[in-house]
Amino acid sequence: MSDTNAPTAEGNGKRRRGLLILAAVVAISAIGYGAYWFSVARYYQSTDDAYVASDIVQITSEVSAAVLGVHVDDTQTVALGQVLVELDPADANIAVSAAEAELARTVRQVRALYAQAEQLRAQIRERETDLKKSQNDFARRQALVADGAVSGEELAHAQDTISQTRAALQAAQRQLDATLAQIEGTTLEDHPDVLAAAAKLRDASLALRRTTIRSPVAGTVAKRGVQVGQHVNAGAPLLAVVPLDDVWIDANFKEGQLKDVRVGQPVAVHADIYGNDIEYTGKVAGLAAGSGSAFALLPAQNASGNWIKIVQRVPVRIVLDSEQLKQHPLRVGLSMHAEIEVRDTSGPLVASQVRNTPQPLRKSVGEDDGIEQRIAEIIHRNASASGVVASSRQWQPNSPGHAKLASAK
Repeated sequence: MSDTNAPTAEGNGKRRRGLLILAAVVAISAIGYGAYWFSVARYYQSTDDAYVASDIVQITSEVSAAVLGVHVDDTQTVALGQVLVELDPADANIAVSAAEAELARTVRQVRALYAQAEQLRAQIRERETDLKKSQNDFARRQALVADGAVSGEELAHAQDTISQTRAALQAAQRQLDATLAQIEGTTLEDHPDVLAAAAKLRDASLALRRTTIRSPVAGTVAKRGVQVGQHVNAGAPLLAVVPLDDVWIDANFKEGQLKDVRVGQPVAVHADIYGNDIEYTGKVAGLAAGSGSAFALLPAQNASGNWIKIVQRVPVRIVLDSEQLKQHPLRVGLSMHAEIEVRDTSGPLVASQVRNTPQPLRKSVGEDDGIEQRIAEIIHRNASASGVVASSRQWQPNSPGHAKLASAK
């Protein structure tokens, strides 16, 4: 009997020792994991719901014209200012020629106004002389009326001549006032009519420059839909340029993971296209203003009564190191794995500036620097050889000539 129970007792003892060893391993593993979580793991938040994003610059036509040439294709890299599409410039060239002719005509019309003012001044001086002469003749005849040398009818005619001469003088003065109202305080270059004609020439020149469409950024061509011979309208999309050297990551974290996420925290990012061999170094640039569902085309309506709580995700923007992007370029829409180290929570909750290198304000691509010189040449070519600008100083509202005219009235 004792021999039969011995193997059973020995088996139970081995089973007991195995369970104790297993329990010890589980306990040690739990303690180790707890220590690892408390010291390391709790300071990291990760997600696989992350994707590459970038600015997608839509290239559109600003004028209506036929397409003469397409110089790029999909997947091609283009530089800043490189010609992408050429449109037919025939209509724009005609508009520029018409605007140049209009500017020249306007300059000559303004010249005529200055010349007219000088002519009216001469007429006023002539009318003043005639008036003085008529007044002297009337005075002489009036002195001879008592002697009977001059009849009353002749004296009345002399009086009428004074009235006619004075009316002609006043009419000339009114005409000069009307002319001065159009030119006083201005020169030929800054006259309102000349400025308006010059603005029309600038507009026509701008339309001509827009027939050559250049890339506003450096990047890669995508979504090319324009074809040679196609007639495009203003605002029609032609293609897109994606600046791949300035991409970022939009990582969608659960709302429960964002408690300790702050702007500026370091992020380790892996791309599925390169695997775990390549690790990008990034940092948190900012958190979105709302969850993804809040900005959805059809936002969720939870007031119907059949409500089920769903954990929301908030996009977190992560900027990457530019040198790493040059060595291992990414494409828009690629899947990423992001892990944020949240140990340091001293950073702000709201980003004040997302871009590390803000895009500077600059002149438009392909801007014509010679348009102002062309306008000046047209004005100079059609201006008076004697110099209208110098003459116009006599027509300022506070000039001595203007004061003399006012006293003559």
